[in-house]
Amino acid sequence: MADEPMVVAEALRKRFGATQALDGLDLAVPAGTVCGVLGPNGAGKTTAVRILATLADADSGRARIAGHDVAAEPDLVRARIGLAGQHAAVDEKLTGRGNLRMFGRLYHLSRRDARARADELLERFGLLEAADRQVAGYSGGMRRRLDLITSLILRPEVLFLDEPTTGLDPRSRGEIWDAVRGLVADGTTVLLTTQYLDEADRLADDIAVVDHGRVIATGTPDELKSSIGDRLDVVLEDPAAAPGAAAVLHRMAGAYPELAGGHLSVALTRGTVRLADAVRELDRAGVAVGDVALRRPTLDEVFLRLTGRPAEKAAEEDKENTDETAAGARRKEALR
Repeated sequence: MADEPMVVAEALRKRFGATQALDGLDLAVPAGTVCGVLGPNGAGKTTAVRILATLADADSGRARIAGHDVAAEPDLVRARIGLAGQHAAVDEKLTGRGNLRMFGRLYHLSRRDARARADELLERFGLLEAADRQVAGYSGGMRRRLDLITSLILRPEVLFLDEPTTGLDPRSRGEIWDAVRGLVADGTTVLLTTQYLDEADRLADDIAVVDHGRVIATGTPDELKSSIGDRLDVVLEDPAAAPGAAAVLHRMAGAYPELAGGHLSVALTRGTVRLADAVRELDRAGVAVGDVALRRPTLDEVFLRLTGRPAEKAAEEDKENTDETAAGARRKEALR
């Protein structure tokens, strides 16, 4: 099927004892795109990735990578994927070049090909100057970049990234983002789980929000934001006027505004309130405002609306246990 998405999951179900980790999950990721997978603790994100990466079996349903059935053709799937987790899976006692050559040999490349591929990746991802330094002396961002490129030894068609920038500083996060964009520009398909909604906003072509083992919403970042409508933000000159301002906004929008000091924010149904009308009604009520603005909601607000939980709390609690780290999985596959 020439037009089939590169990653397909159909009605995946997986139970661990009394816990229904996946409950009919569907997913489709077109070739050469980034799909961001978001969801609160226990939503099923990691379980889905493990099944797609052949590290776990589904109880029912089907999954395909590059047209190959994950359950029936695991070897063909493994030859087409890469996996990088949130913890660097490299040997600190080796140099960066040594790590890449080691993985190349584990993947059964000849000694010559392993050396050539290591040099190619080090230059492409800006690590050539540090190539012969021991990894123990690398910064966190450099280690994460090295870990990312070890998953690219065999030029995977699909790359699974499980929270690749967790704990990194803004500069290092930007470097990883640039690396991912470069891979996608070359045709790699990326499935990204992340605890940073701004990361999904910046990188993902499409986003799948997962909760209770199912995909509950999909779309581009802009489509998801548009689905919950714009917001009206009001900054008061006098915070004491908040009750009167809240009453005006509730009457106009049909919803109670959120209040933080002298700042009010209320969700709007598309087309229900015009900015000029809000300014006029607040003025009639004797409410002095410093600023009034209509804005597009953030992904954090979309996440809260869809899941009922703020993204920050979900990220803090998102500690899904896995039986194998990306490092162990990669070494296990290389030794097959």
